Amino acid sequence: MFMTSIAGSLPKPGWLAESQKLWPQWKQQGQALQQAKADATLLWIKAQEDAGLDIIGDGEQARQHFVHGFLEQVDGIDFDNKVKMGIRNNRYDAMVPQVIGPLRLKGRVHAMEAQLLRAHTQRKTKFTLPGPMTIVDTVADRFYGEGKVGRVKMAMAFAELLNQEALALQADGIDIIQFDEPAFNVYMEDAADWGVQALERAAQGLTCTTAVHICYGYGIQANVDWKNTLGQEWRQYEKVFPALAKSRIHQVSLECWHSHVPMDLMALLAGKDVLVGVIDVAIEAVETPQEVADTIGRALQFVRKEHLFACTNCGMAPMGRETAQAKLKALVAGAALARERLAQH
Repeated sequence: MFMTSIAGSLPKPGWLAESQKLWPQWKQQGQALQQAKADATLLWIKAQEDAGLDIIGDGEQARQHFVHGFLEQVDGIDFDNKVKMGIRNNRYDAMVPQVIGPLRLKGRVHAMEAQLLRAHTQRKTKFTLPGPMTIVDTVADRFYGEGKVGRVKMAMAFAELLNQEALALQADGIDIIQFDEPAFNVYMEDAADWGVQALERAAQGLTCTTAVHICYGYGIQANVDWKNTLGQEWRQYEKVFPALAKSRIHQVSLECWHSHVPMDLMALLAGKDVLVGVIDVAIEAVETPQEVADTIGRALQFVRKEHLFACTNCGMAPMGRETAQAKLKALVAGAALARERLAQH
């Protein structure tokens, strides 16, 4: 019960990239950069094992950003002429690449990290990919056309490429493939209308466990400010959870701790595994095991114990390394305490 894992990203060591930034610049180039990415991946595999996590990820060490790390291996995308664009419904501006032609994978995207991950842990493995709707929201389109028709067409094209890489990751021996869709909490009607459909296309044919991560964003100031405008009850999940409950996706990862998400919304995911966010990635303060166990205890009112996993609210990429490591240990200790409490009842 209460198996532990991270949502996806972990801080990059200072010798690999700028620290505590969402779009960090690499400190190396060429072959030295490839070696540094591999070294950082191995470092975090070991750190997750040392913390006691049940499910191990690559920490997204080889990607500058969770979306652009995938897009760098896609033909039809112009990275040389990035443009400034408001993303997540203009919550913040980002320099994004442009889609200028038909989309096609150049080859494997994450073979190095996935194969390192599989070779260096005996535990279950999880690998993350950006979801198609979130990719659409993080690029400037100059090819597919404006309006819903263009967005859906582009999302389905990206879903096809994601599916190719996901099937290859499965062949690498990855146990869980997770698609990250923070856009589902921003464009709720579209998410229920065509976002889940695109997600299922990305997961088509997979026989491993599939997951989707939906959060309220990294712990950067723009997201913190946005959350402060959402009021006392955050009900965004209410729109998309029913559609996900009917989908073929096995697991849903959500933000919970220090959020205003009503816990009863988890009941909308009956039958799915629920990865409950019990670690806040927006603050430096490290949770106590008691706080983690209390969150798990409250979630048990709405999620069956065999379906409840303990996770971080979101990725830890912009966080300090020592803080992230301490939070991983708190996550594991809290899950263990929750198991103890349950055994005593």
